[in-house]
Amino acid sequence: MDNYGTILLVEDDSSLAQWVAEYLTEQGYTTQICARGDQVVAHVKQLNPDLILLDVMLPGQDGISVCRELRQFYQRPIIMLTARDDEMDEVIGLEVGASDYIMKPVRPRALLARIKAALRLNNDASDNKQDDTIIEVGSLKIDTQARNVFINNVEQPISSAEYLLLQYLAANAGQVVSRDAVFKATKGREYDGLDRSVDVLISALRKKFNDDSQHPEKIKTIWGRGYLLVASAW
Repeated sequence: MDNYGTILLVEDDSSLAQWVAEYLTEQGYTTQICARGDQVVAHVKQLNPDLILLDVMLPGQDGISVCRELRQFYQRPIIMLTARDDEMDEVIGLEVGASDYIMKPVRPRALLARIKAALRLNNDASDNKQDDTIIEVGSLKIDTQARNVFINNVEQPISSAEYLLLQYLAANAGQVVSRDAVFKATKGREYDGLDRSVDVLISALRKKFNDDSQHPEKIKTIWGRGYLLVASAW
């Protein structure tokens, strides 16, 4: 069987962790399980997995703080597992650097699709490093090699998910980009009609760059069409 990569599954529900690991193994992935949040960093440094599936509720250390700590040195995909009725998990997870999220109860095919999309997007980003450039839109500057964002030459703190969205919008400044196009570029998959993560990230970017959420000027939502980064507003 082909090996499509190594996945670290961080989940304290042993029965759930076992069947997910078995399913992913059947799909060609090498899977290791970690049951405690305070052991994740050590596991990641030793294993260097291609992707991490990270539950929010964990003993020892919660998944949100684990994700924040991981993003200090780990740049590969992190998909968070969140409770279906807890929108704040999704919002905070994306803000601290989660690449994507899966709502519980976990559906095998949906999980596999998210994993494949995240890995494909990560691989595409690595393959395209030779095309790295500086994107400048007014006072906004994006170093796509270092993945840094500057306003008036002052570096701005930004999560991985926020960066991918801002980079795509800035690369298409002055053009309306559809929701489907945004999902393909930043998630590696098509919009499923339900996922709110891009809206969450748009709101986070507006807040970060002092763009009025009620009457945004820098990043606009064009109803029925998509999103627009207004070049002249930066």
